[in-house]
Amino acid sequence: MRGRSPRGVLRRLHPLEPSPAPPSPSLLAIEVKGLVKRFEDTVAVAGIDLEVPVGQCIGLLGPNGAGKTTTVEILEGLQTPTAGKVHLLGKGWAHDAKELRERIGIALQETRFAERLTVEETVQLFRSFYTKGLSVEEAIALVHLQEKRRTYTVKLSGGQRQRLALAVALVADPEILFLDEPTTGLDPQSRRALWDVIEALKGKGRTVVLTTHYMEEAQVLCDQVVIMDHGRIVAQGTPSELIASIGAEQIIEFASTPDIPAEALAEVPNLVSTRSRGDGHTLSVKELHTALPGLLSVVAARGARLRHLSTRQATLDDVFLTLTGRALREGESP
Repeated sequence: MRGRSPRGVLRRLHPLEPSPAPPSPSLLAIEVKGLVKRFEDTVAVAGIDLEVPVGQCIGLLGPNGAGKTTTVEILEGLQTPTAGKVHLLGKGWAHDAKELRERIGIALQETRFAERLTVEETVQLFRSFYTKGLSVEEAIALVHLQEKRRTYTVKLSGGQRQRLALAVALVADPEILFLDEPTTGLDPQSRRALWDVIEALKGKGRTVVLTTHYMEEAQVLCDQVVIMDHGRIVAQGTPSELIASIGAEQIIEFASTPDIPAEALAEVPNLVSTRSRGDGHTLSVKELHTALPGLLSVVAARGARLRHLSTRQATLDDVFLTLTGRALREGESP
């Protein structure tokens, strides 16, 4: 992102020990310029620019084929870009790979651990890979696995394994943490517990790169959200900026018998957009108090009967559908 800070105007495009004082907020944790990645004739990433200040949580979202996963793997040093520059904490993978591996942490969507190692032994193993970081006790306490420290990993529940994966990602006390779908499959209580951990990391000045299929998660945790489609960044901003960008304050969802033709819905006051969904319609509107009576008048004039009617505030889900025409859960970037 060039020019304005991530909290500026939206741009639309085609228990731990105290940590050392965090770096200056002016330092960029991540800087990407002209990033391109090709796989033979396929362009996975088509020239993106991105800046992430230290201490922020950025959500990188994209439907199937968006290039999101490829971008993250390049940032993590797992793939080499075809063109462009990538710097983490002012360092590049070509010359500073050893140092960067000491300063980042990665938690994958699914991690396989040695089944006959305990939680404590697993964390000890990963801690041995780094010259400095948290103690084993600190890492286990951070993800609330103290009662399971002597339990074999094979006996952990899915949520407990996710927390263990986060513990081994945190054991180096990384300055940048990459989280790939960290709460997939977790129950609501476990998900909220991980949210608390991420918020605590931000409070310590750490930078978090989050990929998620849960829009509520992105809306709660992320300082800025980047939406990718077809290898490009199509929108970037704070969650509130992105929601405001679609021009709708409220969403009306309804179904009727007989169905109301889409062209008739143009009569609804303060209508921003309409979208057919299954056997009903979704209306994005500016002022619910005038749009809803207008819709009821349209339904009555057509002699129709409402089978379903609900209203809600616009969310990041609506932004995603508006920008990409697809739901995020339709798939991940390869």
